[in-house]
Amino acid sequence: MKWIAPDYYRDFQCIADQCRHSCCIGWVIDVDPDTLAYYQTITGKLGKRLQDGIDAQGETAHFILGEGERCPFLNQTGLCDLITELGEEALCQICTDHPRYRNFYSDRTEIGLGLCCEAAGALILRKKEKTELILLEEDDGGEALEDADASLLEWRAELIALAQDRRICVADRAENILQAAELQLPKDTVAEWAEIYLGLERLEETWTERLQELRDTETSAVPVLDGAEWEIAFEQLLVYFLYRQLPFALDDGEYEGRAAFAVLSYKIICQMCYVHAVLHGKIELENLVEIARQYSAEIEYSDENVEALLDAILT
Repeated sequence: MKWIAPDYYRDFQCIADQCRHSCCIGWVIDVDPDTLAYYQTITGKLGKRLQDGIDAQGETAHFILGEGERCPFLNQTGLCDLITELGEEALCQICTDHPRYRNFYSDRTEIGLGLCCEAAGALILRKKEKTELILLEEDDGGEALEDADASLLEWRAELIALAQDRRICVADRAENILQAAELQLPKDTVAEWAEIYLGLERLEETWTERLQELRDTETSAVPVLDGAEWEIAFEQLLVYFLYRQLPFALDDGEYEGRAAFAVLSYKIICQMCYVHAVLHGKIELENLVEIARQYSAEIEYSDENVEALLDAILT
């Protein structure tokens, strides 16, 4: 079995209490059975806090969020009491993994970092070199790569090569990806897409406000963000969505739709950058990181929202 990841993967570090959007706030945090069993062996004051802070009665155990939807073990300094008292090895699986995600093939597992994490987003979108996939490790033996997996990986490599063709502007690269997928995005206006996104499940009020601004703000007079820095950042955005989203086509069969979803996501985030520039008089890469973080958290981490957008693309 092979373990594959983008070449920036090993550079990721959680910024803990420096994070402005803690993953310990506002998310339901499941506790896997093995970790739950371990937590039930903890005694003393911390053991009592674990008993009181976990709902283990339902199908999946989870932490009981407190005021402000905070994990009960997130202290006021922004650090995790479980880490400070027991060490990182005491974390449940989801906390250990986040913001990492995995996609599985017959002969390999691919690992990536989700844009919903601001530290991951900054790492990905500020990268200047073309993103490459690297072999992290390889176990002895394992299965052979199945034909369906091989075909998808080959096609995705072709699409990523189109996204990384720096001889042309990134907007044209996105159109080349759509042409390769033999699919065009429906709906002519940004306002129409904003209405579709407003019809999806939403978490943050600021995301609702951003979508309303996208719908209501005229951006035709805004200069295209075509400096080298922006071109590369938008390239990384396209590559990220292709790398993460295309593997799901092995399950739902929406090969062209997943490619178009990657382009749509890039286009919507770009338009949000233009809106930000209009409303604030300027835009910096840190604004792109925040917009991408919100998009990822609101869309990518909701299967229902992704499916609704795929339906909008394909109908």
